[in-house]
Amino acid sequence: MKRWLLALLFTIAGPLAWAGPDDASRFDDAPLGAQKTVYQFNLERPEDLLQGLGYVSNHVNGLKEFGDLKQSHIVVVAHGNELHMLSRLNRAAYPDVYERLKALAAQGVSFRVCRNAAKFRGYKPEDFYDVVTVVPAAMTELAKWQHKGYAYINAATILRTKRADFLEKHPEIIE
Repeated sequence: MKRWLLALLFTIAGPLAWAGPDDASRFDDAPLGAQKTVYQFNLERPEDLLQGLGYVSNHVNGLKEFGDLKQSHIVVVAHGNELHMLSRLNRAAYPDVYERLKALAAQGVSFRVCRNAAKFRGYKPEDFYDVVTVVPAAMTELAKWQHKGYAYINAATILRTKRADFLEKHPEIIE
């Protein structure tokens, strides 16, 4: 009995047991199916919206390639300083944002802006682009979509670095 269990263990875990730090990782291309997701944007700088929209674009592209975008729905709930970029009053400062929003909306992404956050920042509901819907409060909107079964994603942004920048700071790494 012990030999049988040992043989089974090596059959299942054997390849992993012999893997080492020089072995390449694997790529999981399992089908994603349809997804229902709600993103929370509460970003520090207005320009952080570009990175947040990048997350959403990557999500859409992943669903196009590996999932079912037509049956999926992505909602973005915004209530941070990114609201300045979502306002049509600021188009001169951020001329390319509307086209990105419109392209994502055409692929089924919904944009919601918190009325409370807008009011605090000096905006009225009609000050936002036509692809944006103003809602009473970000927190109630997040709860509404989660109650409907949507997965929650906090789209926190970070300072991103490329490998070349990383290598410059770590000369001990030899390629």
